[in-house]
Amino acid sequence: MSEAEAPERRAADSVSVEDVRALMGASTPHFALQLRNRIAKLIDGLPADNPARIEGEREIRRLQTLGYDGETRGAGESEQLPTLPSLSPETGGVRRPHH
Repeated sequence: MSEAEAPERRAADSVSVEDVRALMGASTPHFALQLRNRIAKLIDGLPADNPARIEGEREIRRLQTLGYDGETRGAGESEQLPTLPSLSPETGGVRRPHH
């Protein structure tokens, strides 16, 4: 998934709640962090009280949690392949970046 954005969505004066929701879609743990970054770029520069920014910031928090804690990979332990943990440090995954 690319983190590039459609030019028509980049004009800060025309970003809408629907633009944010179009990126949210059916987000999965696999793409959550890329979607988080795209939404952050989209709402960057909007005033704090802008409805699209408010919706985007809420979604960024949800995607952050989904991306780090939202999946245990693998179908279960077997002798050859153990289950992989989520990215959460609480489950032994990598550390979250500080934002």
